[in-house]
Amino acid sequence: MKYRLHTTSLKAWDAMLSAIDSAQKSIYIEMYIFLDDTKKSHNFIGKLRAKAKKGVRVVIVADAFGSKILKEEIAKTIKKSGIEFIFFSHWLRHIHRKILIVDEKVAFIGGVNIGKRFKNWDDLQLELRGRVVKSLLQSFAYTYTMAGGKNEKILRYHRKKFTSKLKFWLIEHWPTRNIYTLKEHYVKKISGAQKSIQIATPYFTPPRWLISLLDDAIRRGVTVEILVPKKVDWPIMNLLNYRYMHTLYPLGIKFYLPKTMNHSKLLIIDKAEGLIGSQNMDMLSFELNAEAGVFFREKKLLQELEQVIISWKKHSTKFEPKRYKMKISDYLTSTLLKILHPIL
Repeated sequence: MKYRLHTTSLKAWDAMLSAIDSAQKSIYIEMYIFLDDTKKSHNFIGKLRAKAKKGVRVVIVADAFGSKILKEEIAKTIKKSGIEFIFFSHWLRHIHRKILIVDEKVAFIGGVNIGKRFKNWDDLQLELRGRVVKSLLQSFAYTYTMAGGKNEKILRYHRKKFTSKLKFWLIEHWPTRNIYTLKEHYVKKISGAQKSIQIATPYFTPPRWLISLLDDAIRRGVTVEILVPKKVDWPIMNLLNYRYMHTLYPLGIKFYLPKTMNHSKLLIIDKAEGLIGSQNMDMLSFELNAEAGVFFREKKLLQELEQVIISWKKHSTKFEPKRYKMKISDYLTSTLLKILHPIL
């Protein structure tokens, strides 16, 4: 698998625009949050319009909730330039994936959205080449179908069959598909961990089955390290993050709090295999939303990620309950949230 690892939104955007600039035939984008406020530094829509006018097939599937700020008037303007723009809309489910595929040869997948407020975030995005891109293309075609897309050139990829080895690399969750899911992957890999489990997530509200798996792993002598930002972009998620850290710290989990916003979604088992994708540690990602990640055992990539994690930990503080005391109002608010939103 040929790859490049991007560790910030800015680095990922630079590489994504470079790939878009080189596009000759097609550009497919599937994005949870796709906004038009980065044009001063990274003019995605401007570049996509220019490519569409030159005859490149440009298709964007954006989540109607995550990208709701992209007003309907802007969406109509985008369509006038020849871009096929589709909002995926469902009353409960969202496409939380972040995928770019250029000329059916290079693909990007990870946690990076497109929007001004993400500009200075740490994040993880894989740039991929090779046979794995075909699996991502098939996965995009399924989302395109679910969103109401009609272009037969894209729909045909949904019907194609790829080898099991290729499917092994792409791990995804679509509630309407009978496939090997992210949840099954987490259960299998965490249950089989022998030495260490490393997780990076911006939002930490783990379902009970995941808590049980981590507890079992610690009882087996496995070291569990979880990186959660010291402060995230949603105040309510800050409260929930700390609530769960307070609750699970006694199990023996080591929590690290990066000082800058870290939006990465990462799982590494025994420093021997990993998963980078769009999934958070919450019930929404494991049960309701459409997610996607790439599983790997590439030694060089794992070594790169080890250095990235060391750097993140160096600029983090360790979580200790006595240093981050919750107020009575925090407990009351989190309890109310649990009653109103039991899925958290």
